[in-house]
Parts: sequence; C-alpha cells; structure tokens
Amino acid sequence: MRKKELSLIVAFDETAQAMGAERCFQDRGLPGRLIPIPREITAGCGLAWKAAPQDQQCLKEALEALSLGNCRFYVLEV
Repeated sequence: MRKKELSLIVAFDETAQAMGAERCFQDRGLPGRLIPIPREITAGCGLAWKAAPQDQQCLKEALEALSLGNCRFYVLEV
C-alpha cells in the first residue's frame, strides 16, 4: 500500500476550469498533475490538481492570471 503524504489539492467547479488550469500549469512548468478528486472533497467537477503544499502560492498566482481565482485549495493526506 502506498504511503499517504500531505498534498495540496486544488478543486475546480467545472471540467473546463480543470483543463484550462492543467494547460496553464504545464505551459508555465509548474509542478503537479491532474487527479480524480479525493472523496474527502466535494466539488462540481470530478478533477483536481495535486501538488506539494509549498507550491500553493505559485499555483494561485497562475490561476489568478487566468481569472480562475474561484478554485478552492485544500491540504490533505492523499
């Protein structure tokens, strides 16, 4: 069984937001990957971005530049 670790989870309301964020993060070389949303979180979309907790600020700035600032950030053991 894989050991759980503390991770930053960015939840989106719509699939289009998740896809746009993924493209933005990859274009900027930002860390993380798209995952199915953890069951501890309820969101309108079934996708979330997983990264290290210390990457929150750079991800938040990238989302704000895209006007996707309404995403929710969580730190969970995943």
